[in-house]
Amino acid sequence: MTPDKPYYVYALKDPRQHPARPLYIGKGTGTRAHDHLIRPDHTPKGNRIREIEGAGAQVLVSYLVEHLTEPEALRLEAELIAAFGTQASGGLLTNTVLPSGLGGRERPGLTVSAGAPEKAQVGLTLLKDAVLEFAQANPGGVKNAEVASLLGLRSDYGGGSKDYLSYSLLGLLMREGKIGRSGKGRHVAQVK
Repeated sequence: MTPDKPYYVYALKDPRQHPARPLYIGKGTGTRAHDHLIRPDHTPKGNRIREIEGAGAQVLVSYLVEHLTEPEALRLEAELIAAFGTQASGGLLTNTVLPSGLGGRERPGLTVSAGAPEKAQVGLTLLKDAVLEFAQANPGGVKNAEVASLLGLRSDYGGGSKDYLSYSLLGLLMREGKIGRSGKGRHVAQVK
């Protein structure tokens, strides 16, 4: 790895299938690709890892592309997730980029291109992470207007309010229990 391009994109693969098929696509630095195997979580990915290990096999870790900047890695990760699809959208991957209930909704006359929901959810995850990091860095809390302006989330649309995106992100984080409200309209990161 080079200091200015420390990221890579990797796949976790199920060796019980021939050829081994990807079950998860991710990006990371350092030991990130192997961390899933050391402490499998309770997501579909972690359940599959335990299932593979329970069958006496080892999950394969494949480094797909190395020496990337974070934006390059994010873009490639999103493209690969979109190409393989998530189980929630009828694809192969255990990635959980789609919130429950999103997959399968249809509206007459509208077409959702393959991979668009996955890309949107990867982007949403990154936006929520940025807002949460901002709130964590400011223990006194942050206001919606500060989130909108200092993170560059303010709309330039000609309508009245320009901070709907940041309100939505804060609302999602509050629903997830990651951010709470304090007095004077401030949002504070919850300590776990």
